[in-house]
Amino acid sequence: MGSEDVKLFNFHASPFGQRVIWALKLKGVDYECIEEDIFNKSNLLLELNPVHKKVPVLVHRNKPIAESLVILEYIDETWKQYPLMPQNPYQRAHARFWANFAEQKLLVAARIARLSSGEEQGKAVNEAREAMEKIEEEIKGKKFFGGDKIGYLDIVIGWISYWIPVWEEVASMKILDPLKFPAINAWITNFLSHPTINDTLPQRDKMVVYYHSRRKEVSPS
Repeated sequence: MGSEDVKLFNFHASPFGQRVIWALKLKGVDYECIEEDIFNKSNLLLELNPVHKKVPVLVHRNKPIAESLVILEYIDETWKQYPLMPQNPYQRAHARFWANFAEQKLLVAARIARLSSGEEQGKAVNEAREAMEKIEEEIKGKKFFGGDKIGYLDIVIGWISYWIPVWEEVASMKILDPLKFPAINAWITNFLSHPTINDTLPQRDKMVVYYHSRRKEVSPS
């Protein structure tokens, strides 16, 4: 599969685009990554994703697919090597449930926490920790959410391992307490030590600069 068949429109600091990169890399799919300036989006991106007008967008054989969770399932159904989703229907439903939970509860709360301060931030941090407690129970006793190898849910929740520490630094907060969440902490070590994951991580210093600027936009003081 040549890179001319698969293109990924992405932004380096996007946790959503990173999911797509991990999936493509794990499956050994060649692709061309096109970096978007999200402050000055290209006309092509707006044409490819006219509804949400966001990255990531995967283009395969000139057909665009938007939204990272949709893209992940498309990738898994299109390229059969290294299956991401479990084969069992119940286990697939279980993985989707936890993906939605992490998206709706943890990601939303963590995002509010990184953009706010004071009482609002404290409330969001607590909500994020409560969500993390549920995820802690789910990962206990496992190397990865997908079992012995990285799977769909690991990729979906993988942003926790790299983005949350950056957000904690930028917003002077603490969500990921290794003493409170030992199972998640062990999973993070396993996840980030996987060569495919480690070799594709964006530059941390660039992420810190970007998220500092976003925080200042929302709260200039």
